[in-house]
Order: sequence, then structure tokens, then C-alpha cells
Amino acid sequence: MTASRRAVELTVAAARAAADRKAEGLVALDVSGQLVLTDVFLIASAGNERQVGAVVDAVEEALHALGAQPVRREGQTQARWVLLDFGDIVVHVQHAEDRAYYALERLWRDCPVVELPADVDAVP
Repeated sequence: MTASRRAVELTVAAARAAADRKAEGLVALDVSGQLVLTDVFLIASAGNERQVGAVVDAVEEALHALGAQPVRREGQTQARWVLLDFGDIVVHVQHAEDRAYYALERLWRDCPVVELPADVDAVP
């Protein structure tokens, strides 16, 4: 199974919005073969809690413009790891230290990578 066209569209829009707010190390993983709840995980890092909040706001705004509303939002109070669940995609915006510690991309390493556009700071 592969991610839906809509999930990929939302992923690209979210990645661009995150990159515009200087998020780093963006990686998108097609988890549709492993999970029935969502198609794509988008993971992004930010250097501090304030930047995590700015990235989250930008992603929500960009996806709202495409008609997507978050089903669930978690972690916004501490702003170290915020999870935005849009149904088709789940966006993880993590403080750089938490990203290194939890290593989600290692946990989901068996999942295919969703290619992001060249203008997005993707993980090599």
C-alpha cells in the first residue's frame, strides 16, 4: 500500500511551511503499509520551543488553506514535541534534542521515504 495522493499533497505543503519557518531535517515516511490510521509521518526539527511553536503554526495555516483541519494536537503546552494529526498525515515537530533522543526515523526505518521537493531542507 502507498500513501494517497491527498496525503502526499498535504505532506509537501506542510514540509514547505515548516521549511519556511527554518525547520531542519525534514523527512517524510510512508507509514501506510504499517498503520491503518494515517498514510505519512512528517518529522521536522526546531532549535528551541519558540521555533517549534512557529513551525506548528505555519503548518496548521498551510494545511488549513488546503481544507485540512487537525483531528488532534498534542504537546503544544511544552512545545518540545508537538504532534499534529490531520488524518491523512501526522506531523511531528520536535525540539532538536528530543528528535535525537527518540529517533523516530530509526523506529520507522522500514517504511519508504516520501520524496520532498528540492526547496525543502530534507535529511540526506
